[in-house]
Amino acid sequence: MTRKGLAREGVVRAALELLDEVGLDGLSVRRLAAALGVQNPALYWHFRNKRELLDEMTRALLAPDMGGPEDGEPWQDWLARRAHRYRRVLLSHRDGARLVAGSDPGAGVARAFEEELRVLTGLGFTPGQALHTIASVSHYTTGFVLSEQAGGERASGLDLAEFPLLVAGVREGGTPGGDEAFTFGLRALIAGVSATLPDRRP
Repeated sequence: MTRKGLAREGVVRAALELLDEVGLDGLSVRRLAAALGVQNPALYWHFRNKRELLDEMTRALLAPDMGGPEDGEPWQDWLARRAHRYRRVLLSHRDGARLVAGSDPGAGVARAFEEELRVLTGLGFTPGQALHTIASVSHYTTGFVLSEQAGGERASGLDLAEFPLLVAGVREGGTPGGDEAFTFGLRALIAGVSATLPDRRP
């Protein structure tokens, strides 16, 4: 890893690079200090402990604004686009979903979330409906990527002759992980939300 300066942002970038190399379980302040070519105490000027470092890494990962609907875009399409973008963010770093799931995203992410709630309430959702709609899509996406990054779809050692429907299902629609499976589940989730709410148009 290239040595970086000890500006707070540089430390966070270096930590994300190290995350890609060693994973969340292998990430430590000691290893990060070694990668930066400094002693451990130098990092504690910026972060009091590893938990604070992980929180800041999460905030850096989630910093890009997901944005609101485009002109004339139905809220269903916007939520789907938002979920796909969020998934790409989580997949952009090793153990990205685990990192985000276990960290405090901070006020910046909360403000962006507030704006998303404002979008849906502006379309006629109640605050509670808006909150649970966005949270459900976010939780689905995080959970899906957790499984992806953990290799949760592996089925090594199986005699596939015993599972003809499983084989047929994979041939028809792909494996339970990956783009096709994610899109299928996302569509089902958003369709379920649509079915429980009155029609809402941008």
